[in-house]
Amino acid sequence: MTARAADHPILPLILDRWSPRAFDPRQVDDGTLMSVFEAARWSPSSFNYQPWRFAYAKNGDANWEAFLGALIPFNQSWAGSASVLIYIISETTMEAYGERKPSHSHSFDAGAAWMALALQAHSMGLITHGMTGVDFEAAAKAINLPEGFRIDAAVALGYHGDPAQLPDQMREREVPSGRKPLAETLVHGPFPG
Repeated sequence: MTARAADHPILPLILDRWSPRAFDPRQVDDGTLMSVFEAARWSPSSFNYQPWRFAYAKNGDANWEAFLGALIPFNQSWAGSASVLIYIISETTMEAYGERKPSHSHSFDAGAAWMALALQAHSMGLITHGMTGVDFEAAAKAINLPEGFRIDAAVALGYHGDPAQLPDQMREREVPSGRKPLAETLVHGPFPG
């Protein structure tokens, strides 16, 4: 594994988490899976509305093929070895001050829940890989997406497997990725004109 280094002190858990594609086919037990979802439950959200929902299927259960089949073929090729597939969904409207209105932060809040889920999973020896390589229409059918909700992403979850099982092109990418320097993502004050 390639070593990553932060430019400023951060929690090792954040630096050590990455998104492998090589999954071991062993199952994640229900208690462990519920702990991962419990961490997501405690995420912050606008008005404490908690717009996220998680639809999941376990490898081999009655929903697995539909959940897997809604991913693009490239993602199906490796995510089929994961223990769990999760669709992250967010409610696009919210009740605030006695009226229902569009939610500006539904995806932002669902993203916070996803990060809590990913960090909890990592702390328990699991790996996660988020993706938007999804046939969103097929995914909506697979999960019976309710009106007023949006699928934000899918996540493969399980135990890290042997990268040798991956095709050559994927195996070469099976290392933690770097990040842009802070100077490329921070603006102190307004953006320059």
